[in-house]
Amino acid sequence: MAILDDFIAHWQVYLSMPVIAAVIGYLTKRAAIEMMFRPVDFVGVPPLLGWQGVVPRNSERMIAVAAELLTAKLVDPKEIFQRLDPDKLAKELELPLLLAADEITREVMARHGLWQALPPLAQEMVIKQVQAGLPDLVRRIMAELQDNIDDVLDIKQVAISAMHRDKRLLVKLIRDISRPEMAFIARCGVYFGLVLGLVQTVVWALTKAPLVLPLFGAAIGWFTDWLAIKLVFFPRERKKFGVFTFQGVFQRRRDEVAKQYGALVAREVMTVPNLVDGVLRGPRSDRLLELVHQAVEQAIDEQAGLARPIVGASRFADLRKAAADRAVRYLPTTILTAERYATEALDIRDTIATKMRRLTRVEYEALLRPAFRQDEWKLIAVGAVIGAVIGELQVLLFLH
Repeated sequence: MAILDDFIAHWQVYLSMPVIAAVIGYLTKRAAIEMMFRPVDFVGVPPLLGWQGVVPRNSERMIAVAAELLTAKLVDPKEIFQRLDPDKLAKELELPLLLAADEITREVMARHGLWQALPPLAQEMVIKQVQAGLPDLVRRIMAELQDNIDDVLDIKQVAISAMHRDKRLLVKLIRDISRPEMAFIARCGVYFGLVLGLVQTVVWALTKAPLVLPLFGAAIGWFTDWLAIKLVFFPRERKKFGVFTFQGVFQRRRDEVAKQYGALVAREVMTVPNLVDGVLRGPRSDRLLELVHQAVEQAIDEQAGLARPIVGASRFADLRKAAADRAVRYLPTTILTAERYATEALDIRDTIATKMRRLTRVEYEALLRPAFRQDEWKLIAVGAVIGAVIGELQVLLFLH
């Protein structure tokens, strides 16, 4: 009876408790989410007094995990590069190759004192002859590239380099694929907080102990953070409890995440410019440049070999090497003119999406789980501290 009388006298206080608990649950979740990604750079007095977002702080480890998953399970360089048709590629590159051949031929022959000695008609014939051999040159280089792609391209390094160049890219990848999970965590804070707030209200009515509010605030912050994060990933398999079916939110969204992740990686990481850069400037690029040199020199032998007796073997060898050197310098800008065709042919987006659907539950979970695992306890602890502070503020408000 005394409890009922107290409730009637202070009904505003009692009704506010579960509402405030729901607010605590929501605020602690929002804080945890923001602390996952912000700030990108450390703010405070290093090494201990301050904060850096969990994802950017653990970027080295997470980049390694993401790159390993991409290259070991999702993207096979030999498979995707076999999709490039040398004839179609030559057609796409036709105009820039013709222009490059014209410029290289004129420059190299002029440097070796041969151009001025030729009449205009002979000059044009030389250029046309070099240009005529371009489609075969492209096919030859592509055949070598496709057969030796693992010797030429370190695709894992391409992924690592792309994500190293900008920490925000890793944050974007994780944040974009996990938006529904983050929204779920925030909603869980409200629901779980409301339920625990009802329990808190009963305990308060029975005890009126000031310690109840900060203790329950801390418990709400801690427990709701812990449970919400667990429910993102577990259970991995669909479980049925009576009429209810449960499965981790992230596991349930596999098809959606596969499409989204494939699109993000194709657009931000495994792009044609990044792959070209990996081929031409990566740790294994010497092998490709050697292949290009050999192909260009062989083409010059076939197209302009008749000039060897005229200019002399030594001078012809210098001319051939100079032409190959110039061709290598033209490669990056020339190849990128076929970026649209290469993007469609490599089809990295759909390749990743398809292979992601074949991953085991644990392998698939590795896309997002490392973002939480390392500092999960810190996020939960911060939730508990925020909850306790709000609980103490309630004590000051209700009892004074």
